[in-house]
Amino acid sequence: MKLNCDLGESFGAWSMGLDNEVMPYIDQANIACGFHAGDSLVMQKTLTLAKQCQVSIGAHPSYPDLVGFGRRSMACTQQEIIAMLHYQIAALDGMAQVQGLSLDYVKPHGALYNDMMKKPEVFNSILTAISQYPKKLVLMIQATADFDNYKLQATKLGITLYSEAFADRCYDDNGRLLARTEQDAVLSKEAMLAQVKQLAEQGSVTTISGKILTLNVDSLCVHGDNIEGVQAIREIKDLLR
Repeated sequence: MKLNCDLGESFGAWSMGLDNEVMPYIDQANIACGFHAGDSLVMQKTLTLAKQCQVSIGAHPSYPDLVGFGRRSMACTQQEIIAMLHYQIAALDGMAQVQGLSLDYVKPHGALYNDMMKKPEVFNSILTAISQYPKKLVLMIQATADFDNYKLQATKLGITLYSEAFADRCYDDNGRLLARTEQDAVLSKEAMLAQVKQLAEQGSVTTISGKILTLNVDSLCVHGDNIEGVQAIREIKDLLR
């Protein structure tokens, strides 16, 4: 099970995240492409850091929502979703090629990620965008109880999926993340480490109701927004070893 993290989310004079401290401990970097965070210089620096640490790079596209950090859903047509993904993926892909790097995968951000998992039309639009892109890219989505249904749709378009779990989030009985507005949606450090250990050793999580839910997970999402988060990533890395 690999570790992935959302990085490159600084923008202009605004600094977010501890990318330098996080990058050595992860396997996959989801790099913001400018629509919810990031800019050309931040993207360039994040790619350089990923290259130094030999970390796989993924595009982290979103709805065009800098003010809301990409966390607000937007009513976009299929054509609009395809165009915004191509725009963002191509930007990161081109900057990666300048540094001799190759883009590996795509992981939508925030509201676009949530809509992808809830709305078939959004998922199909994202699949179409990736299938049309001239480079073969993997799509990262949430590992859920019905993951095989998503996999079947992706396979029809020749797309491979990475299944993702979240280290610090509580799950409902369908394998969906509890909304952040719900009580206990975000786990304490102790609960997070226990969930990671359960995933690593048993391939399952315990849901909010106490149900044991089996999840086949390729990659685990971690967050390095502060020093405590970075320390937690180190401990998670040790657990997975």
